[in-house]
Amino acid sequence: MTGRLTRRQAVGSLVGEAEGSSLRRSMGVTQLTLLSVGATLGTGIFVVLGEAVPEAGPAVVVSFVLAGITALFSALSYAELAGMIPGSGSSYSYAYATLGELVAWVCGWCLILEYGVSVAAVAVGWGQYVNELLDLAFGVTLPETFSAPPGAGGTVNVPAALIVVLAMVVLLRGAKESAVVNTVMVTVKIASLVMFCAVAFTAFHAGNFRPLFPLGAAGMSAGAASLFFSYIGFDAASTAGEEARNPQRDLPRAIILSLVLVTVLYVIVAVAALGAMPWKHFAGTEATLSEVLVRSVGGGSLWPILLSVGAVVATTSVVLTVQYGQIRILFAMARDGLVPPLFAKVHPRTGVPRANTVIVSAFIAMLAALVPLGSLADATSIGTLFAFMLVNLAVVLLRRRAPQASRTFRVPLSPLLPLLGVACCVYMLTSLGADTWIAFGTWMVAGLVVYGCYGIRHSKLGRQTHEPAQESA
Repeated sequence: MTGRLTRRQAVGSLVGEAEGSSLRRSMGVTQLTLLSVGATLGTGIFVVLGEAVPEAGPAVVVSFVLAGITALFSALSYAELAGMIPGSGSSYSYAYATLGELVAWVCGWCLILEYGVSVAAVAVGWGQYVNELLDLAFGVTLPETFSAPPGAGGTVNVPAALIVVLAMVVLLRGAKESAVVNTVMVTVKIASLVMFCAVAFTAFHAGNFRPLFPLGAAGMSAGAASLFFSYIGFDAASTAGEEARNPQRDLPRAIILSLVLVTVLYVIVAVAALGAMPWKHFAGTEATLSEVLVRSVGGGSLWPILLSVGAVVATTSVVLTVQYGQIRILFAMARDGLVPPLFAKVHPRTGVPRANTVIVSAFIAMLAALVPLGSLADATSIGTLFAFMLVNLAVVLLRRRAPQASRTFRVPLSPLLPLLGVACCVYMLTSLGADTWIAFGTWMVAGLVVYGCYGIRHSKLGRQTHEPAQESA
């Protein structure tokens, strides 16, 4: 039994599967970079300053850099492994090659939690931003009965389900078409943030940054811990390995470029916001960027309307790209036999796993429409951090087990930087609350039941290792 749980896929086998994939290769480095930016640059920057600035003061600018450096440890590991194993499974596949089938299943199950529940949570946020935009622009809002789930004052959250279905329609058209739509949306949300900075800098006061560390180094560190989750999503490009034209070259570039771009945008936005409004005024604010412009620049409802448009587009892009990643990870798990083969069936005309896309989208739409996510959404952070931790460990192990394997990118100062990535993930995990751990534990128990009842019996690797023994007998 121990041998069955720890059996590993050979790196060469994973690379061969990726090279012979039935998915269509249509993405270059620009589309891959924007895929990761689309998944990362979401609603967080529009509201996160209201939570982080009271913790760190003006030093939140340094907090963004520190959080970015923390994410960089894992990004470097993702870059090495994505160039080495350019498949659709992301960290699930990396774990399969290094830590064995059971750990790979746990990692894949974590990714299902991270991607699936986070899409539902972002879809709920999309509905809230649409309501805000309708209120600002036309003075109307959707009835709560049809814009909130049971338990939150409503009956069904129609807007949240609607955006998931619209994303499904785009994804069914093909990876190339989805990438074009995402490129347009990422351009719009970057333009909205650039607009915010341009307007906010007209009210800039350097004195707002004195003192820079009013709450000390501890406050700056607390701000960085809160802001780390604004960087989740940079690994999205690693799920597109089988739809990239030159994955070994472009995937590492896309992962690093997306993280650098997002970090630069976050820092500039933070400098503009703090320069325009004293840090003590951020406490208790929700639509933080809108409030900065209203308080410091004026202009009535024009700027909040434009920023709300940007927020709606930002959340739409996140729903599209994260939903895409969820579908590709299930595709890889189905090809390995750990989930039903229906999830790996590709439509011959569009090159899209159609049944997979429809099933996943329907499940997420129901979750978004009917479930008040609450602390369950926080469990996505655990799923993400476990995946990051395993990726960092995989780099260290593969340097030992497959030192001659082709690597188009190598993490510098290995194993130091990957181990620092593991340490950062462990630190972030210890900061999560008990409710989050309970939700995660429940999800893991369910996952182990599914693996015990289906995955271990239908594993493709298990059949391959068992067949010779049968023949010799």
